[in-house]
Amino acid sequence: MNFIKEPINKFIKLETSSSIVLFTATILALILANSGIGEQFLGFWKNQITISIPGLELSKPVIKWINDGLMVIFFFLIGLEIKRELIAGELNDFKKASLPMFAAIGGMIFPAVIFTFLNYGKPGAAGWGIPIAADIAFTLGILQLLGKRVPAGLKVFLMAFAIIDDLGAVLVIAFFYSTNIAWNYLGIALLLVVFLFILTWKGYYSKYLFFTIGLIVWVLFLKSGIHATIAGVLLAFTIPLRRKTKTAIFINEVKESLSIFENDCNRQKDKLLLTKDQLSAIDDIQEVSEKTAAPLQYLEHSLHGWVSYLIMPLFAFANAGVVFSFSNDFNFNLTSNIALSMILGNAIGIFTFSYLSVKFKISEMPQNVNLKMLAGISILGGLGFTMSLFINNLAFTDQSLIDSAKMGILIGSVITGSFGYIVLRLNLMNAKEKGK
Repeated sequence: MNFIKEPINKFIKLETSSSIVLFTATILALILANSGIGEQFLGFWKNQITISIPGLELSKPVIKWINDGLMVIFFFLIGLEIKRELIAGELNDFKKASLPMFAAIGGMIFPAVIFTFLNYGKPGAAGWGIPIAADIAFTLGILQLLGKRVPAGLKVFLMAFAIIDDLGAVLVIAFFYSTNIAWNYLGIALLLVVFLFILTWKGYYSKYLFFTIGLIVWVLFLKSGIHATIAGVLLAFTIPLRRKTKTAIFINEVKESLSIFENDCNRQKDKLLLTKDQLSAIDDIQEVSEKTAAPLQYLEHSLHGWVSYLIMPLFAFANAGVVFSFSNDFNFNLTSNIALSMILGNAIGIFTFSYLSVKFKISEMPQNVNLKMLAGISILGGLGFTMSLFINNLAFTDQSLIDSAKMGILIGSVITGSFGYIVLRLNLMNAKEKGK
């Protein structure tokens, strides 16, 4: 089996691999939607799945279980990343956070304004939130394709910008794409979140308790009218970023457990099964390992692979399928307006706000990054595939508008991704030539 496992492990270690999986899922969805089994493929996601227990019944189509259920884990991971960056990362200092913060503000305002201007008085006005989001998986994947020529500061800027942009998208979903709010359910959910915050503040954390309460909060958000993914972000903020065990203690305890394991190995070299002491030593190592990493960091590390290689590709596979029929119901104006807003809005907004913040000495440019590179990143910031598709599903209920918007998202993402890559590649090659 090694001849199968080894290539898979190598692929997963590639920094571009998650974006490759996401891209493959998208292309496959488009192919299937436009194939002979397109009707069955698209119809599958509409099948109802019902979960019923005494006092509670949840009945949703498959696509809703993915978008309202699995995607909560995606948003939970976003929340963990935001909290980590705010407390111990690139966003914990105003000077470091100001440039990506202004870039994200520009990257949200300009696309929304351009879309509203282009689409004023036309069907699909609720889609103004679609072009404001950036897709971190694809944009980082494109940067990785450029290799070691990319300055570290440019990658850090892009990650910080994308995290702030995600936070902005979450706020937009919470305030503008949540309707018919049931305040009683929401109130109970928020009280439970506050309870978890208090536990964290008091230094108590149990993954079993937090998971149980988190599940209840998710159900309450589903019932409240506020999109359930917001629950994921709020719950992530309750996860502590404090370590229970210091590194020195971890090293000593692991050494002690390993010595017990080694002594038993020396006495029973040919034994097929482990001794009780060896099993206890493994348990001790696992326990102290979990305590050494902060719960937030441990969860972020544990969930990253699941989100990158399962949840996001499955979301794309379920949502990216659109039939290229261009029938009378197809809204060409909506398609072109979303694409233009993604391409022009982000390029202009991100670059203008970033440039002005540096010009007025509010922010500093990252090391070894020039304005031409910033222009390339600004174009790349318009690639908003995953979050744009997500907001699309919240903005519209009319299937023709959803499909028309999907087409705009696909066109806008392909153009911004390709053009941004070309601009960055040319600028990085010129910078390398000048450095020689």
